[in-house]
Amino acid sequence: MARWLLMSHDRAHSSQFYLTHQFLADMLGVRRSGITVAAGIMQQQQFIRYSRGMISILDRNALKQLACECYQAGLDDYQRVLGEPQQSAAEQLVRQGCAQGTP
Repeated sequence: MARWLLMSHDRAHSSQFYLTHQFLADMLGVRRSGITVAAGIMQQQQFIRYSRGMISILDRNALKQLACECYQAGLDDYQRVLGEPQQSAAEQLVRQGCAQGTP
């Protein structure tokens, strides 16, 4: 589930996106109740926040640790086949600011 949330976060170009528990369950091939339990634990740990299908990523690095090497392997394949994913305008500004020495 952590890998799926990270991939969704990458493609949404936003820290908030809409994913229902049922949709995640269908995509992962598990019961909806399992998604509810996992999402509850992730929310308790303050990795995500969710309400009525709206998911907010709060701690991306913690999700990466949960996903182990699975996420990075998929990201490497994506980049090898399709190139670097496009960044949002906000991400580009942050990277440009960091490159120029501004916080």
